[in-house]
Amino acid sequence: MAREPTADASKLLTETELEIMSLLWRLGGGGVQEVLQALPPARVLARTSVSTMLRILEAKGFVASTERGRAHRYEPTLTKADYEARSVEHLVARVFDGNAATLMRRLLDTHSLDREELEAVRALLKKKGVRT
Repeated sequence: MAREPTADASKLLTETELEIMSLLWRLGGGGVQEVLQALPPARVLARTSVSTMLRILEAKGFVASTERGRAHRYEPTLTKADYEARSVEHLVARVFDGNAATLMRRLLDTHSLDREELEAVRALLKKKGVRT
């Protein structure tokens, strides 16, 4: 079960941290070697860099580790959905001055939705009690 990171970890992830967290979310956790193997072929990171990033993520409270012999296995301490929600809240607060409707308008102005996506948005609005 994922737990909320510590207060120090309430910040957003850096680009490389997010890249590694995305792999851990997809893998369900893993060690340095598993993360290295999951990287796209064009993305070259040294073993020491991945190890350092995992330790940083652990220090920030985004992952927890367990020892496996001389190696460590890292497990996310929050779900991807929880991090997505945190990121959107940050974006609305910082970029859109707390106005979620402005974010929604910008998304609809800049991204095309297919019929299925549009129906999913309508269903969500209906669930929230908003008439469309």
